[in-house]
Amino acid sequence: MAPSDLELLERVRAHDAAAFEMLSSRYRTSVYWHVFACVHDADAAEDVAQEVFLLLWLRADQWQGHGTLQGWLLRIAHNQALNYLRSVRRRRQLPLDVPVEFTEDGNEYECIPDWMVDQQNPEPDQLVVQWEHRRLLQELIEGLPAEKREVFRLVHDGDMGLRQVADMLSIPTGTVKSRLHYATRRLARQWSDLNKDEEDL
Repeated sequence: MAPSDLELLERVRAHDAAAFEMLSSRYRTSVYWHVFACVHDADAAEDVAQEVFLLLWLRADQWQGHGTLQGWLLRIAHNQALNYLRSVRRRRQLPLDVPVEFTEDGNEYECIPDWMVDQQNPEPDQLVVQWEHRRLLQELIEGLPAEKREVFRLVHDGDMGLRQVADMLSIPTGTVKSRLHYATRRLARQWSDLNKDEEDL
């Protein structure tokens, strides 16, 4: 029978490396994908996830047994991801979704690298529309109130269940449902309005 999280954590507190590896293996995937949902960068997500487990090793005694260990780790992951994003903003190194190149006369144009193109569906017009839709959707999500945006991203980008989100944010499941419902309805309404505006042009 596999040892429980609490048993493993007690051993980690005593600096048992084998127990640490077991816990890391148990939650590495969920921590990684949670961070990735926040930072949208695979390399950065890997680095931040490693920081989370370093903190687990160094601060195992800080978990007081409230909620689940996974919820505690995901809260740490969320905070570390936010710290990473703040540091990126401070350095003004925001990721560029579509590379920008210049024509011979100095005008900018957006180019899409070959590795991003679906070779089975290479229609340029369709690619432009897809990129534009992604950009617009991200803008709408960014425009949500912070607490609604957080829940929406955890559920959709982080692929987390409502109970997991509730545990991670220390709020009732009903509040998670309410925030998700608000975010979904607002995005659907705004997306519909955008489409109507396009049709009117």
